[in-house]
Amino acid sequence: MSASTTVKATSAVGGPSGPGGRRGGRQPSPWTSRTVVHAMLGIAALYSLLPLVWLVTSSTKSLGDFSTTSALEFADWNLPANLQALFSEADGVFVAWARNSVLYAGVGAVLGALICTACGYAVAKLDFPGRRTLFAVTLTGVLVPTTALALPLYLMASELRLVDTFWAVFLPLLTNPFGVYLARVYAEAAVPDEVLEAARIDGSGELKTFFRVALPMMRPGFVTIILFQFVQIWNNFFLPLVMLTDPRLFPLSLGLYQWSTRVSQFPQYNPLVVTGSLLAVFPIIVAFLVLQRQWRSGLTAGSVK
Repeated sequence: MSASTTVKATSAVGGPSGPGGRRGGRQPSPWTSRTVVHAMLGIAALYSLLPLVWLVTSSTKSLGDFSTTSALEFADWNLPANLQALFSEADGVFVAWARNSVLYAGVGAVLGALICTACGYAVAKLDFPGRRTLFAVTLTGVLVPTTALALPLYLMASELRLVDTFWAVFLPLLTNPFGVYLARVYAEAAVPDEVLEAARIDGSGELKTFFRVALPMMRPGFVTIILFQFVQIWNNFFLPLVMLTDPRLFPLSLGLYQWSTRVSQFPQYNPLVVTGSLLAVFPIIVAFLVLQRQWRSGLTAGSVK
């Protein structure tokens, strides 16, 4: 028997490396891998939900219950009294904070998303000199932390006499480099060039083409940018802290922070801060639930591209 015949016979049997010549050991069971993934997701979900559970349980407690009950333990139902105290504190300043947050986040998210979508569409579908350079410069804004921009923004607002006004907080929030990037990616994936050419042949101008043709096709991406903008503006804290001194202009994030700094000296603010924080979470949850179908498809298109 020749040497080549011996090698073939050994390979057919499997040899020392196992059946079929494969090396090494047992393959991981798909059930084991799935269990590990599910366990990790469960731990992450628990880690994310525990603060919300703490807010729910703590908002039902009176001032004395905070020292006599554990963190996640329900006490006597004191939520109505906490809500009444919250809305009556300082002549109802919490309502003013909530109104400001809705204006900052609601109007700012829609206008900011429209600006980002228009910029992303222009970079993706219009041909003009310096397009790639402009997009690269815009993306560098993602790398710049918000704290680094606070002082330049304050100096600009001071020159324009906008400090301690609504516009000092509202105007800087209308720009989002990541939103421009997401809109560009989605425009390239969702808006065919042939459709735009057909609209132009029919006599449609660029502005009309964007609003009548491109924007409806980009609606999932547009809604995704709205959601990102809304969450970012709703949770914005540092810019209002730098720009505002009038409590009536504070958003919820800054107003609740001001109350929390008084808890050590005035413990009666503790239930107000907890109950106010619980109410401040609900708009974000509602926004995610209402827009979840749109933003999921928007993120999927961006990731595939």
